[in-house]
Amino acid sequence: MQASLKTLFTGLREVIDQHVMKGGRLGMQDSACAEIDRVLAQDYWPEIAGPSTPLTRPFIDVMTANDAHRVCDDMLQIALAWVPPQTSDNPLYIAHSHAKVHVELLGPEGILPSENIRLGLYGILPDTEYGIRTHPAEEIFIMLAGEAEWLRGDEAYCVKKTGDYAYHPSMMPHATRTRHSAFMSVYLWTGDVSTDGYRYYGVPSN
Repeated sequence: MQASLKTLFTGLREVIDQHVMKGGRLGMQDSACAEIDRVLAQDYWPEIAGPSTPLTRPFIDVMTANDAHRVCDDMLQIALAWVPPQTSDNPLYIAHSHAKVHVELLGPEGILPSENIRLGLYGILPDTEYGIRTHPAEEIFIMLAGEAEWLRGDEAYCVKKTGDYAYHPSMMPHATRTRHSAFMSVYLWTGDVSTDGYRYYGVPSN
């Protein structure tokens, strides 16, 4: 059966609700689930506006692998517009964004509107670095497929695979890089979800 946008939201709610964090359940999980429930209760579901942009082979390969989360099947059946994010107009950020794909599902610029959270899908091609950035929003990425390395604050890069997560409190510097594999994730912003305070500092020097 062809997946629908509602099916996708239902699957992502399950990912967020059931994901176990090492430090205990995060308040942002409850905030996100409440906002998704609000959306799921509505009768009207919009058509996805604009032309779809298909994912390239490296993303499809990891999303169809045996260890990929099952929600990836729904994502691949829906005609989404996968484009680089536009979080900043910093020329360095733009230059470092060509290997990224992104869809905001729920949020100020989302397919469905929300002023309280940003919920979306995010992936990066192999052999790519997405440098140090900070922002006021509290953020979590949950890995749905593939592999990436995440840096948090003063910590070293740490490999994250399907089922792992990277949590970033407000204003924590963080960075991402890939090696041989692409990855796909679901991300969540809560708190101050404006991009006005987003800052990009480029690839770490060490």
